[in-house]
Amino acid sequence: MEGEMDETRWQDVERERLSLADLLDSLTSAQWETQSLCERWRVRDVAAHVAMSPVPEPSMSTLVAALVRAHGHLWEAAAAIAVDYAQRPTEEIAAGLRRVAASRAVPRVTNPDNLLMDLLVHGQDITIPLGIERPMPTDAAVAGFRRVWSMGWPFHARRRMRGMHLIATDAPVDVGDPDGARVQGRLGDLLLLITGRADPALDRLDGEGTARLRSIPRPSGGTR
Repeated sequence: MEGEMDETRWQDVERERLSLADLLDSLTSAQWETQSLCERWRVRDVAAHVAMSPVPEPSMSTLVAALVRAHGHLWEAAAAIAVDYAQRPTEEIAAGLRRVAASRAVPRVTNPDNLLMDLLVHGQDITIPLGIERPMPTDAAVAGFRRVWSMGWPFHARRRMRGMHLIATDAPVDVGDPDGARVQGRLGDLLLLITGRADPALDRLDGEGTARLRSIPRPSGGTR
């Protein structure tokens, strides 16, 4: 069963990479330079981060050097490495993502579930500021949501959503406090919410709990 689940995740990862590469190919130069939902990252920086995930970059020496410059902060180091990678031509970034779409290489300290979640969320980080609708496949979105809900760092979703009842209207997801303040809507928007992207999700979510969402602090270190 576990092997079958891993195979499904890898197939989801490949589909998301290919569809995102197709989308990147369609963007204008101005769109590549647009601010994404990730703090300090343009669309090109987010695309670079996703494209470089399955390849053997950065090297250990590059990572160590980045960590030193970032005073040991992993997120700061990873953000800087992505910005450096993003200096490549946009065509190369998109082509690189397509080239590694079927790769099953797993970067350090991650797994296929994290890779899928990363692709789903970063796809929205790119498209929402551009006004482009990018639906999340239901099964993949359920897997991504459950992964974030089950983990602690960096999102701490269960702690941040304490006292709330999250209900997806388009998928079998119902989590949180059954007696808590109700927050309901599309699963993709709930996934944005629990990964610290409350602002773009607020207008799409319903329920008495939505009034409290603006006061929930984002994960420390900025939006990932």
